[in-house]
Amino acid sequence: MARRAEQPGPEPAGPEVPEVPLAARPADIKAVPVRHPGRWVASVVIAVLVAMFVHGLVTEHGYGWAVVGQYFFSRRVLDGLKLTIELTVIAMAIGIALGIVLAVMRLSPNPLVSGASWVYIWFFRGTPLLVQLLFWYNLAALYPKLGLGIPFGPQFVSGTANSFITPLAAAIFGLGLNEGAYMAEIVRAGFLSVDEGQTDAAQSLGMTRLQTMRRVILPQAMRVIIPPTGNETISMLKNTSLVSVIAVTELLYSVQLIYAANYQTIPLLIVASLWYLIVTTVLTIGQYYIERHYAKGSARELPRTLLQRLWDNLITARGTRPASVPSGGDG
Repeated sequence: MARRAEQPGPEPAGPEVPEVPLAARPADIKAVPVRHPGRWVASVVIAVLVAMFVHGLVTEHGYGWAVVGQYFFSRRVLDGLKLTIELTVIAMAIGIALGIVLAVMRLSPNPLVSGASWVYIWFFRGTPLLVQLLFWYNLAALYPKLGLGIPFGPQFVSGTANSFITPLAAAIFGLGLNEGAYMAEIVRAGFLSVDEGQTDAAQSLGMTRLQTMRRVILPQAMRVIIPPTGNETISMLKNTSLVSVIAVTELLYSVQLIYAANYQTIPLLIVASLWYLIVTTVLTIGQYYIERHYAKGSARELPRTLLQRLWDNLITARGTRPASVPSGGDG
């Protein structure tokens, strides 16, 4: 006789949980936002200081805004601004080129080459820029005549030092050679930031030391080199004001000549300060886009450009999300 299939019985029920009466349940937690009275106090203090500063700008006649507007686009001021920008570009070009050479020399296994680079950096970073400018300007007191020729031999070109080292040449030499010492350390830091395995891989492919530096190390080191180089460029723009002590008519010296004649010191200094701020702002924007360009290989998503940020704010104000402008575009 066939055995009947056993039907599984109901599973045993677990222990019954007694229902808690509604009155016995704990009350809901009421979240209370943390108060920050210090932030409110700081905001009020800053707002009052800003209001006082703006009120002083508007009501204080000593600023001489009429004089500022009169000389802001004057020919003498614009000529000084042009010379300031030219000095900045030339000095930075010399400093960057010299800095790369000195950084390569500093990393050389040859102790004589690396030692010469170290001495150069030590000297030009250890003496004030103003002293170096005055030294170049008064070089004729040390070397009355300068010449070009074979060392310890005949000279092909010679002349007085004053004919070669003009005030403008002294300014270029002083600014450029001083900047080379600082750029050398910036470039060297960029080189050291690249992993040593990159150098080993390049050498295994048969690249020379110069090829490895130019094709492998330098492109990757640019992400580290660019930010401080931009900062040095902005500093160089302001350091050009020091050449006024050797009578180079850059921006500051130009306004000094003007207020020496009309005694409008504060308004003319405001003119110079405004032009320095304008050029610094342009350099800062340029630095941002250069950094963004060299960040393409390291960042998953590039920082949004200034135009993209403005577009985001406009779309957000309308209550929608920005979707038509991609974050990786050049905007």
